[in-house]
Amino acid sequence: MSLYSVVVPVYNSEHTLGELYTRLEKVFRETLKEDFELILVDDGSKDRSYEIMTELREKDHRVRIIQMARNFGQHPALLCGFAHVKGEFVVTMDDDLQHQPEELPKMVRTMQERPDVDVIIASYEGRKHGPIRKLGTKFSVWATSKMLGKDPDLQITSYRLIRRFLVDAMVKTNTYLPQIGNLLIRSSNRIINVPVQHADRAYGKSGYSFKRLLKDLIYDITTHTAFPLLLVRNIGIVSFLISVVLSVCYLVRYFTLGISVQGWTSLMLVMLAFFGLILLSIGIMGIYLMNILNEAKKMPHYVIRREDTDE
Repeated sequence: MSLYSVVVPVYNSEHTLGELYTRLEKVFRETLKEDFELILVDDGSKDRSYEIMTELREKDHRVRIIQMARNFGQHPALLCGFAHVKGEFVVTMDDDLQHQPEELPKMVRTMQERPDVDVIIASYEGRKHGPIRKLGTKFSVWATSKMLGKDPDLQITSYRLIRRFLVDAMVKTNTYLPQIGNLLIRSSNRIINVPVQHADRAYGKSGYSFKRLLKDLIYDITTHTAFPLLLVRNIGIVSFLISVVLSVCYLVRYFTLGISVQGWTSLMLVMLAFFGLILLSIGIMGIYLMNILNEAKKMPHYVIRREDTDE
């Protein structure tokens, strides 16, 4: 029998943790008939999540719990869990029950049938996210495809089944604000989707607001590609060429027809546009410099406050 490590980042999930454990345990016991461990990483929850995690641990020592010192985010929490896994295969899923444990056997069977595959990522049938999250996801998929050379038809979600060697490689990463999906794409091209049902969110609302999605997208773009810098450069080249052509036209008009160029309003508008472009360029370069500075700091991805992971 294989051992499966299920890693779940937990944030304010006091209402769902009990049901998540019950359904996972039943799937592994009755359907998969495989051994598993459940690693719950408390990412700075403000409710009773850690207390419930402790109760689950006392009930079943296959549940291993970790509490981080503050809220570091989903991806650092996953890396924290990855550092403690013991299984041959690693499952990542959310804590809100939108990732249904009953869909996991589809992914496991596919992995067993496909030894050539390293990662299976769930693709959602009937995605239950809100319109802003859906729009942000679509744009992120398009941008990631352009930046990383990813197959645009490959969906990247947080419900995954990963072979252990890739997890071990990701634990060694030293990049600032690691993104698990991007790390997987850069580590292997043997990634496929398996369609699963996506459930409605039972409690609360997603922590991924429009502001958070936009922030993550800007970070991804300025970390993995020079596209913004190249875009501004190209605009500058085109603007210079246009100015040369217009200068020649105006000189010809002046010497042949005696018509001079008038209009201080248009001149000021052009100057304001180019000053704005210059400031935008400086801002973009500032983002890149800040990313470099953050990388150079080598700050830890997470800080563990306490853990109970021993057998």
